[in-house]
Amino acid sequence: ERTLLLGADIRANRQVLSITESTAELKQLARSAGAHVIKTLTQKLPRPTQVYVGKGKLDEIRNITKNQHINTVICDDELSPTQQRNLEIALKDVKVIDRTALILDLFASRTNTREGRLQVELAQHEYMLPRLAGQWTHLERLGGGIGTRGPGETQIETDRQIIRTKIQRLKKELSNVSKHRNIYRKRRKTEGLSIVSLVGYTNAGKSTIFNKLTGSSVRAENKLFSTLDPVTRKIRLENGKDILISDTVGFIQKLPTAVVAAFKATLEEIHESNMILHVIELPNTHAESQVVIVEKILEELNLQNKPRILVLNKIDLMKNVQEKMNQNVISKSDAEKHNAVFISATTGEGFDNLTERICKSLEGESDHKIFTKRRKD
Repeated sequence: ERTLLLGADIRANRQVLSITESTAELKQLARSAGAHVIKTLTQKLPRPTQVYVGKGKLDEIRNITKNQHINTVICDDELSPTQQRNLEIALKDVKVIDRTALILDLFASRTNTREGRLQVELAQHEYMLPRLAGQWTHLERLGGGIGTRGPGETQIETDRQIIRTKIQRLKKELSNVSKHRNIYRKRRKTEGLSIVSLVGYTNAGKSTIFNKLTGSSVRAENKLFSTLDPVTRKIRLENGKDILISDTVGFIQKLPTAVVAAFKATLEEIHESNMILHVIELPNTHAESQVVIVEKILEELNLQNKPRILVLNKIDLMKNVQEKMNQNVISKSDAEKHNAVFISATTGEGFDNLTERICKSLEGESDHKIFTKRRKD
């Protein structure tokens, strides 16, 4: 689809990533979904409008979509049902979707397990319900009369009920999945197995690290959200102790609430872990912001006190590690102080040090100090 990306730098909703970084990430998401990005537009605003952007910017979008034959506009924030409807009316034959719908579309195309499909379907239906209802609020306000009688109103109520029924069914099925997970967790506790979960920003290299540690062949691609379905494998450490390593879904700025709610059972796996390996893509120009975002999400999930090791990945792509330290992603002293390890998941460099740190940490020999990235003054 020929696509225009639209971002609003809203003063009241300051994000960790700048508008430039955020729309660059949106471009990656759109391309991962198969879009052909023609143009990116941004606008600074004190607050969002009823069509997401200002009138002048809207006129500019109309001209660009018409002259460059663009058929899809993707907005960098989650639109309200009213904003989406108004923007679609203003742009006529152009499809309008928001960041949340794009992420859900990616999730739907990437998940392979029954649980993953249930989670994505639930998130999609919960996202869809208020938008379905919003399209008909003008009829409800009329309180009957011309244009509100007959099959139209009956059909929308039927559609609403169908979606509500599906949501309840999906929640019930996911509840059953949670029960099975709890049984599995109890068995693991009985066996005395420690669990180590890989977390980090999407595309930081978690799956490649997982494959290297476990000898598995989990799909590892240079795409956002290449891993959605959590995978757990048993490995034996150098001290002869067996542990479980779990690969999890990557985090991202503006992670939709519907996704967090739907993936509750998956995120519970991180809660049950004894330790977190926070993977950071060190050569990434946005690494500093991404560290802050992941730590913020961990805090929102009440995981801020979970023991962790910082895994600074992809050092093979850097000419000089110290040079990157000087860019304030993380200082050398902080890296040593907070149990950090420098590795390359591609070449295997640093993995002996990583497994040694895991051994010592699980044995209680490390102080487990928690690293919280310092924001710039």
